[in-house]
Amino acid sequence: MNPNTLSWPAKHKVFGVGVSVTTYDEACDAVLNAARTRTPAVVSAFAVHALVEAASQPELAEKVNRFAIVTPDGQPVRWALNWLHGARLSDRVYGPRLTWELCRRAAANGVSIYLYGSSPRTLAALEANLLSQFPGLKIAGSESPPFRPLTADEDAAMVQRVNASGAALVFIGLGCPKQDHFAADHADRIQAVQVCVGAAFDFHAGVKASAPEWMQRRGLEWIFRLYQEPHRLWKRYLVTNSIFACKLLTALLSARLMGPNIKAAPSPVIKS
Repeated sequence: MNPNTLSWPAKHKVFGVGVSVTTYDEACDAVLNAARTRTPAVVSAFAVHALVEAASQPELAEKVNRFAIVTPDGQPVRWALNWLHGARLSDRVYGPRLTWELCRRAAANGVSIYLYGSSPRTLAALEANLLSQFPGLKIAGSESPPFRPLTADEDAAMVQRVNASGAALVFIGLGCPKQDHFAADHADRIQAVQVCVGAAFDFHAGVKASAPEWMQRRGLEWIFRLYQEPHRLWKRYLVTNSIFACKLLTALLSARLMGPNIKAAPSPVIKS
């Protein structure tokens, strides 16, 4: 592959947001190719909440539609791609699993990573678990930002630290949509592939438990997470799940009446 030109998986619009029709292998190959050639890019994993947030905020949607990859992180997002666009995806591309697979490949290929987000305690546990599983993994740095916007000087210093570390992959765990705004706003400044992975830091650090596999396969992970954190998540799931269901039903009815639009958006070409 020419290191100056990289192709990314094609996207389809779901509620006006481009979602990539991709698999774990394809996404990992594209990300590692960009990392090895030092091509900056942004990748994000979108479950229902992230998709609804972007679809309802034009500024956020405009940013997200510039991302190289937006994976169907949630099963309902995968179903929407299949039903609306005939994508025929057999599995989602879940942020925590994508994180794990990218770290495994990064360790095998000598690609260094940076961890940005969460709390110091979670980051310490995450680093220990990753290095235990992948002894050859190069963690170039990690930091837990304050729970407030960075000042201009703090932001410039953070960018300098990340770039000076030499990391080719920067995993961002700030939650949705904060992490997507962050990645988009730093796309021309952070010289690495930024990968927004949501709760992956908590899961791989052992701070929070993942839903059982049978629940994940059936798109019921939200019930498990709601049970874990009812006070924080009840409104999110009540509102966004309802909006998603209404939007999907409307889109399916429209597709049935007018015929599905199954033309994919062209694969973006990123030049270094």
